[in-house]
Amino acid sequence: QVQLMESGGGLVQPGGSLKLSCAASGFTFSSYAMSWYRQAPGKERELVAWISSDGRSTNSAHSVKGRFTISRDNAKNTVILQMNSLKPEDTAVYYCNAVRYTSYWGQGTQVTVSS
Repeated sequence: QVQLMESGGGLVQPGGSLKLSCAASGFTFSSYAMSWYRQAPGKERELVAWISSDGRSTNSAHSVKGRFTISRDNAKNTVILQMNSLKPEDTAVYYCNAVRYTSYWGQGTQVTVSS
């Protein structure tokens, strides 16, 4: 069955870094665009970063440009979100998403940025 398993979340101080990973299985990973979304308490889920199926194109939200980098390894069925210079407002549950003709979601991983 389809699985998207996020990992790498945790508690980090402002200015710190975290690397989120999403391991995919149960579908043809290399045919799907992949994204990271986040949802903070009391807020709507928002798109953080997107990468094309072949990894040649990426885009990210204005709020994270220059700080977050999305990448993928189609040989390992994995998508990565490298997060640097973290701010308290980055605190949220981060979700992995796969989309082509349908959309799949992971369960999410908590990221907390606090001193």
